[in-house]
Amino acid sequence: MNDILYFVIPCYNEEEVLPETARRLREKMHALIKSGRISDRSRVVFVNDGSRDKTWDIICSLHAEDPLFSGINESRNRGHQNALLAGLMTVRSYCDMAISMDADLQDDINACDEMIEKYDQGCDIVYGVRNARDTDSFFKRTTALGFYRLMDQMGANTVYNHADYRLMSRRALEGLSEFGEVNLFLRGIVPMIGYPSAVVYYERAERFAGESKYPLKKMISFAVEGITSLSTKPIQMITNLGIIIFLVSIGILIYSLIRHAIGATVVGWTFLAVSVWAIGGLILLALGVIGEYIGKIYLETKKRPRYIIEQFLDAEHGFTTRDLTLRKNMEEENQ
Repeated sequence: MNDILYFVIPCYNEEEVLPETARRLREKMHALIKSGRISDRSRVVFVNDGSRDKTWDIICSLHAEDPLFSGINESRNRGHQNALLAGLMTVRSYCDMAISMDADLQDDINACDEMIEKYDQGCDIVYGVRNARDTDSFFKRTTALGFYRLMDQMGANTVYNHADYRLMSRRALEGLSEFGEVNLFLRGIVPMIGYPSAVVYYERAERFAGESKYPLKKMISFAVEGITSLSTKPIQMITNLGIIIFLVSIGILIYSLIRHAIGATVVGWTFLAVSVWAIGGLILLALGVIGEYIGKIYLETKKRPRYIIEQFLDAEHGFTTRDLTLRKNMEEENQ
């Protein structure tokens, strides 16, 4: 029996590109089913991450027209990583493998053919990796490369030039479900799962329509989230910096005593002012880094849900939150 494949596509305000994304995915899925590489029970699942446009209406229309398309509607916007996790965790019981990708058509859909080949060869995780960044601006290309290098230096185990285009087997999805942290950075968490993995290279295209959901401010926030979620090296760096400043202060103390002994003491207001501002800035920086970690600990201890699904449109497994609540109440009454 052919394995069941689910595509999981997070969507936030994607009304401009979604019809074309659906058309291309329909063609690809039909080709894979016709060739016998996947089961005809395979699906494309769009995850609506609290969009403010007509994204959910389009998803509902696609599902009504073709059972190939399914939809997950979150109760509110929770961010790309949480939306992706919501989709993967919802479908993990219904599929043998899942491929996650963005809706903007920058990822090459045809690369999934090779991903499925790697899966058939025994790989549980297959990473889609960009060949180059020719379509990016100089600024974005430079900052992206700097980000991956920084993550590597900070000890985070990420795949270079890999975003969230990947295939995961059901076993890998079950492994992912064991990670309960609220501060999600899937690019760093997935490699921690282990299991046999492989890499598929592809050419990344320009965005088909709409605007990027990752402006500079959000990219910086995403980078900070990744570093602080996967590594404690920033705190170690603060400790090392404190030791260095302490050693420098001892040197300054010795220098000052010598100057005083030879009678060459002068009013060093410039040196003093610079020292005060420098030390003050370093203290505030250290407090900020430590505060970032404390804030994450605070969120983790609350154990708030990372997402809440309002409705799952699927030909076989669909549900709404209200349906689940009523079903649970009836089961409790029968007991």
